Amino acid sequence: MTKLRSWPLISILLLLLGCATVPITGRSQLSMIKNSELIPMSFQQYDEVLKTNEISENNMQATLIKKVGVKIQKAVEAYLEKEGQSEVLNDFEWEFNLIEDKTVNAWCMPGGKVAFYTGILPVCQGEKGIAVVMGHEIAHAVANHGGERMSQGLITNGLLASLSLATQNKSALTRDILLQSVGAGTQMGILKFSRKHESEADRMGLIFMAIAGYNPEAAPGFWERMAEMSDGADAPEWISTHPSNQRRIEDLKKHLPEALEYYDKK
Repeated sequence: MTKLRSWPLISILLLLLGCATVPITGRSQLSMIKNSELIPMSFQQYDEVLKTNEISENNMQATLIKKVGVKIQKAVEAYLEKEGQSEVLNDFEWEFNLIEDKTVNAWCMPGGKVAFYTGILPVCQGEKGIAVVMGHEIAHAVANHGGERMSQGLITNGLLASLSLATQNKSALTRDILLQSVGAGTQMGILKFSRKHESEADRMGLIFMAIAGYNPEAAPGFWERMAEMSDGADAPEWISTHPSNQRRIEDLKKHLPEALEYYDKK
């Protein structure tokens, strides 16, 4: 009976120990996984993705991805240093690669390793569009959305009690949860968190691209093109991990005044 009564207290302690604050938004988040555990595992998975996919040989496009990536990286570093939050980037090792694949996607692993797919470049329509996507994906890593979503996934799958063992052994389930946590899958049990993360990354990404010298007003146009490409075939928002394109565009426009304060038009 005593053991049963102790569980609520243990749960509260876990919540307190796993709480952090997201830069820019100030949202409190639950993340039970330390970067020292998560980032090495994410780097390993990133290397596996590169080994099992074709890296683009289009030097012009690959160079542009790296150019934009480095500019957003420096913007993030400058912002966090100014805010006294540089520790957020502890253990980050930035890397930017372009994968030859028609999939319309891009993602950033915890720790700052980014993958763009050539399929998204026609939607980007140039450097500004790439900056929209790059800022958004890097924002996921800066906000530790991967760790937060992975914590939820481990809880959903009953693995929290053996978290250290799961991360050390890098089981197939743990690996799959990590990949899903950076945008490679959906789970109905954590949809609320996924949509919240996407909206938060949109807001943060606007600010990061603005600091990097890109006009954040390019962001709604990117999502308008995404909407046109899908021909209005958005999944209903309640079963989607992403906000609907129209909802996203409206929210981005609301956040533009804040982002424009960081934009130097010179």
